[in-house]
Amino acid sequence: MPTPFPIDNLPYGVISTTDNPTPRCATVLEDRAIDLSALEQDGFFQDFEGFQSSVFSQPTLNTFAALPKDSHRDVRARLITALASPETQIQYGIPLASIRNHLPMATSNFSDFYCSLEHARNCGDIMNIAIPQNWFCIPSVYNGRTSSLRISQTPVRRPHGVYTTPDTPTPQFQPSRRFDFELEVGVFVSRPFPAGEVLDIAHARDHIFGLVILNDWSARDIQGFEMNPLGPFHSKGSGTSISPWIVTVEALDAVACPVVGVTQDPPPLRHLTWPGKKEEATFDVDLEARVIRKGKTYHVTQTNLNELYWTPYQQMTHLTSAGEGLTTGDIFGTGTVTSSRTDSSGVKIGIACLLERALPQNRLESLQKDGIVFLEDGDEVVMEGWCVSRVTGRRFGFGECRGVILPALQLS
Repeated sequence: MPTPFPIDNLPYGVISTTDNPTPRCATVLEDRAIDLSALEQDGFFQDFEGFQSSVFSQPTLNTFAALPKDSHRDVRARLITALASPETQIQYGIPLASIRNHLPMATSNFSDFYCSLEHARNCGDIMNIAIPQNWFCIPSVYNGRTSSLRISQTPVRRPHGVYTTPDTPTPQFQPSRRFDFELEVGVFVSRPFPAGEVLDIAHARDHIFGLVILNDWSARDIQGFEMNPLGPFHSKGSGTSISPWIVTVEALDAVACPVVGVTQDPPPLRHLTWPGKKEEATFDVDLEARVIRKGKTYHVTQTNLNELYWTPYQQMTHLTSAGEGLTTGDIFGTGTVTSSRTDSSGVKIGIACLLERALPQNRLESLQKDGIVFLEDGDEVVMEGWCVSRVTGRRFGFGECRGVILPALQLS
């Protein structure tokens, strides 16, 4: 299997090791993390204009991310040149098996969108409600909790919450019985944007540092009871897992593409209208999710970021449109990336959570055969994202976003 991390990629993360437990910044090439702090201390970046001496020796990427895009491009170009040398790879490289990943950025704000038309339709069918008019006019979004963020491979505990069941019509505080995943992409903010101003969508790219895979763990029974009238809260608070390496927009320029399979109708309002080339409106990122139960793997989802109704650029713009501003390290989830795609047998493979699989038209034979409806304790969810560079033809990716479900706490 090809590495997600060829030279085309060079994503950024934060690592530590047993012999040096201090978190510091790194990139990754093939099977090695490249210690950017060590490169920095050896003077590798000292001639960069405006580049501070300790940018990569910090426990987050925030300082680097906040630098101008020219600096990001210059660092990337120099790393590509330097890492062509096997000697540099060996001198500054650490085997991935020997590192510990940490959350890559200090995050003040987390928002989560609801921007897949197919997902909205399916949820409307499940709840027997129509998609509201505002969904087609603005990207739907709610404020999440940064305390829910978890780095990949951190276990997620089944949450308690209040809900009813057919057997207990009186609301009870109890462990969730309908725990689910949602396959999303997370978008990290680079340069801050001042409060009180409105971002021009033409400049939205300048404020995106890069993307990660995001699992918005969801307790559906708690969600169903609490959502009306203010939306989800505890049902989404038990965990939001992200992949550890941020794939930068500079790397993703090679997979810029048009939106596929959906048409915005009515046309977006002026401030949400993409002014750039249609071929650069979003990103071509193949996404997949699988569930591992008792050693058996179930392939649940194959979809693509480019099939969302509202793009990351439109989402970024909407976040500032009332003057809220942006802070370096903020992250937003794109919303569940469900698509209408089918395989050669007509099976809907683009369904990006288990909730939607309950609809007759979305059922997956492998899940039905083994009685998988929602997630059980001990289940592991693994998500991946892959791209193919139009420039080199090489495949690169995000690495895995994975998490095991722990049993709910035993409360006295």
